[in-house]
Amino acid sequence: MTEAAVNIRHIAAFAATVRHGSVTRAARAVNLTQPALTQAISRLEEHLGCTLFIRGSSGMSPTEPSLLLSPRAEAAIGHVGSPRVTGTQVRAFLALARAGSYAVAAEATGLSSASLHRAVADLSVALGQRLVDRRGRSVMLTPAGERRARGFGLAMAELRSGLAEVAAWQGKAAGRIVVGAMPLSRARWLPETILRFANAYPGVDVAVVEGSHSELSGPLRDGEVDMMLGALREAAALDDLHQEAVFEDQPALVMRAGHPLLAMAEAGGEALACYPWILPARDTPLRHYWEDMMRTTGAEPPHVSIECGSVLTVRQLLLGSDALTLLSPAQLAVELQAGVLATKPTPVPVARTIGITTREGWRPTAPQAAFTALLRQVAQEGFA
Repeated sequence: MTEAAVNIRHIAAFAATVRHGSVTRAARAVNLTQPALTQAISRLEEHLGCTLFIRGSSGMSPTEPSLLLSPRAEAAIGHVGSPRVTGTQVRAFLALARAGSYAVAAEATGLSSASLHRAVADLSVALGQRLVDRRGRSVMLTPAGERRARGFGLAMAELRSGLAEVAAWQGKAAGRIVVGAMPLSRARWLPETILRFANAYPGVDVAVVEGSHSELSGPLRDGEVDMMLGALREAAALDDLHQEAVFEDQPALVMRAGHPLLAMAEAGGEALACYPWILPARDTPLRHYWEDMMRTTGAEPPHVSIECGSVLTVRQLLLGSDALTLLSPAQLAVELQAGVLATKPTPVPVARTIGITTREGWRPTAPQAAFTALLRQVAQEGFA
């Protein structure tokens, strides 16, 4: 998703006027003439369809929508980090950072490659930093470019939230919630939450981005994703993210119906080690739980020849072999009810904490807060 061009100077003029309560002082703070600042505010009011200030002899008094938008505007300006950056440059650079090439970014934005080149080059000059390195037809962000891309992404996230809050004040149900969904959350928890939320907030869009923790944590930090659902990680490695535990999941051994292991009263580590295993990658909590389970039973974890995090793929592999996996029964509820797959309790208890991960200091809009409240409620009702 590319960002529409935002006039950052208009946003800066608006924020300065709220902060100083005076056109004269605000114009001086953002290095604009008073007529230019007044025009910027008028255009922003026209765009939003509401009055942002009451003009009087004592100065500029912010209205209620102005007070809703101003904290978001201040945060966005802080993330942009320079008064010389334009909205066009931000849009072009974010598109390039996400696409990895000027050609793909041009296709995504509808801008020409020449326009993108010029905007990114001008941005680099304005900031006094080299932002990208060419690698043949693709580009790679420099360390400075990565920092700027993250800051710009967070700035756009703040502005989206601010505009959504103003729209809600106007009585327009608007906005968009982007949810990063790891595998377990897609089974029952997230779908049930979305169904209830859609009924309560029909004007708010919900977008689900599927992926692993490693695939989703970057977009979450960059402001492209609002929240991430799934197994929680060690808190020490996530000092810039906030994790909230919501429920405990108890994975089980999963195999095809008629599997030889089902005839055994108890399946110890030696018996489990005799069969091939299909498991997610080494850096996932489920893989660590499996390794701990095997060692607790006295068996060294066997080699995992098939690493896979896709439940659909794992299901087909289980149906056609004697392989085993460790999964939550909720993720394969249809197959278990149909009797084509079967579960067996683990030889030692296995539990993982599932929850909501957000950016540290994230300030949700009212719909976003309602969505997270519904996530907690749905889990408490047993839909997890």
